[in-house]
Amino acid sequence: MGKAVGVLKELSADERTRLLYEEREKARRDIASMIGGAERGGIQKGIIITARNAIAMGIDTETIIKLTGLSREEIENMK
Repeated sequence: MGKAVGVLKELSADERTRLLYEEREKARRDIASMIGGAERGGIQKGIIITARNAIAMGIDTETIIKLTGLSREEIENMK
């Protein structure tokens, strides 16, 4: 929990990054609750949705990598 708070504080310095982080977390929770026991797959789906949204918002690749944990190649393939 402490680690998550630290990450949120770091990200909250930039409004766009903070909003993207919050959207990612919301998507992760929503998908996890919809699919129940298959949470792992749901989280991955939420991460992909978030990355696509970030690309559409024009957020730079480095920030998307930090927020999603996806590789540069995975993000570039989405573009």
